[in-house]
Amino acid sequence: MANSKLNVDGVLLLEQPFVRVPYENYRKIFRTSQRNVEKELGPLQTTSNDLVSKARTGTLTSDEALKSVDGMIGRVESLKRKLSDLNENAGKPTLDVMRERLEHLATIESIQNTTEPEFSRWADTRLDRWLVDWTLRNGKERTAKRIARDKDIQTLVDIDLFSDIKRIEDALARHSCTEALAWCSENKAALRKIKSTLEFELRLQEFIELARQRRNVEAIAYTKKHLVQWQETHFEEIKRASALFAFPPTTTCGPYKRLYDVTRWSNLIRSFRLAIYSLNTLPNEPLLHLTLYAGLASLKLPACFDIHTKNVDCPVCDGESAALSAATNKDVTMTSASTGVTPDDAATYSPQSAITSPSTSTSGSLPLVGSIGSPVSAAQPLGLGKLAEEVPFSHHANSTIVCRITGKIMDEDNMPMAFPKGQVYSLEAMQEMAAKNDNIVTCPRTGETCAFSQLRKVFIS
Repeated sequence: MANSKLNVDGVLLLEQPFVRVPYENYRKIFRTSQRNVEKELGPLQTTSNDLVSKARTGTLTSDEALKSVDGMIGRVESLKRKLSDLNENAGKPTLDVMRERLEHLATIESIQNTTEPEFSRWADTRLDRWLVDWTLRNGKERTAKRIARDKDIQTLVDIDLFSDIKRIEDALARHSCTEALAWCSENKAALRKIKSTLEFELRLQEFIELARQRRNVEAIAYTKKHLVQWQETHFEEIKRASALFAFPPTTTCGPYKRLYDVTRWSNLIRSFRLAIYSLNTLPNEPLLHLTLYAGLASLKLPACFDIHTKNVDCPVCDGESAALSAATNKDVTMTSASTGVTPDDAATYSPQSAITSPSTSTSGSLPLVGSIGSPVSAAQPLGLGKLAEEVPFSHHANSTIVCRITGKIMDEDNMPMAFPKGQVYSLEAMQEMAAKNDNIVTCPRTGETCAFSQLRKVFIS
C-alpha cells in the first residue's frame, strides 16, 4: 500500500490554471461593477453637494429639490439594475464555476491511495478535462463541446476562454487588430504587471498597415495619438517605423522589408496567445502533453528511433521514423560501449527495463514540440513518438538490453551471447535454437551461422 499512497501535492501541481481562469473572470466582473459604481456615484455626489450648497444659501426651491432628488433616485435605481444584471448573468455563474472546481479539487484531499475507486473516477474526469484542453488548443471546438456535454464537465473546462482566443486570433489572421486591442484595453493593468509589449506591437502593426497603404497623413496622426506614449521604452522601434514613409512596400532594404513582411501577423498571433496564457497561468503546451512528457522521457532511448531496434511494446517507438541522426548515433555508441556491442547491434529496449532499472532519471528542459534543433532524425515519428521526439533521453546507470528473439531482459541468469560478428541475443534463445538445429545457431538478422560453442558471453556493466 505504501507505493500506492496518493501524492496530493504532485496531483495538484498542474491544477493552478484550473482555478485561476474563473478567478480572473470574476476579477473582470468585479472591475466592471466598480467602474459602473464610480461612473454613477460621481454625478450623484456632485448633485448632492449642489443641493446642500443651495439649501444653505436659501436659493433652493422645493420643485428644484424634488426634481434633483428624483434624478438621484433614478440614477441609483439604474445602477442597481446594472449591477443586478451583471451579477445574474456573469457574477453568479462564474462563482458557481469556481465553487464546482474547488469542490472537484477538494475531492482529492479525502483520497488516501491511488487504488481507491474514488481516485479512478476523479482521474477519469481529469483526463476528460485534459482531452478538452487539447482539442480546444488544436482548434477542434465542436469536439471539445461534445466531450464536455457527454461527460457533463462544462463547468470544469474553459471553452469560453478558448472561444475568445480563437475569435481574436481569427481577427489577427484577417489582419485586423481591433479585437486584440479591445482585449488589451480590458486587461491593461494585468498586461502592465507582466511587462507585456503586446499592445505596442499591435499599435505598431496598425501604423505599418497605414504606411503600406501610403495613407501618410493618417499614419502621422496615428503616431501622435497612439505611439508617442511608448517612446520612452520603444523609441528605436518607433523611429525605425517612421522611416517607412520613405520606403514603399516593395522595398528590398532589409530593416524595412521586415517591417512590411506579412509574417509579422503570425508573430502577433503568437504574442497574443502567450500573453493570454500568461494571464491565466496556462502552460504553452497542452496539459495532456506535459503529463506524457515525464513518462516518455523515462522510456526514451536512441534505439527507439532506429527502425532496426524498435520494440512494438514501447510507446516511444510508436510510429515510423528514419535512421538516427549523427548525434543520436553517437549516443548509441556511448550507451552500448559497456557491453561491447556495436551501435548497429544495440538490443531493442523494453518499457519494463525502465521500471526495473536501478537508476532512471532525466534532466534538462523540455523544448516545445516541433522546435528546431531536435537531436532526432528529420523524419517525424507518428503517435506518442512525436511527443517523445523532443524530450531528453533517459539515463540509466547500468545498461539494460533485451533479446530481440524472446523479448526478455538479459541479465546474469540469462546471459547475452554474441556471434563472432557482434550481434547479441540471449542465452535462452541460443540454447533453444541450438537444441533444434544440432548445436548450430543462426543470426536472424545477418544469416550468420556458427556452432553454439563459438558464441561468447557479453558482460553488462
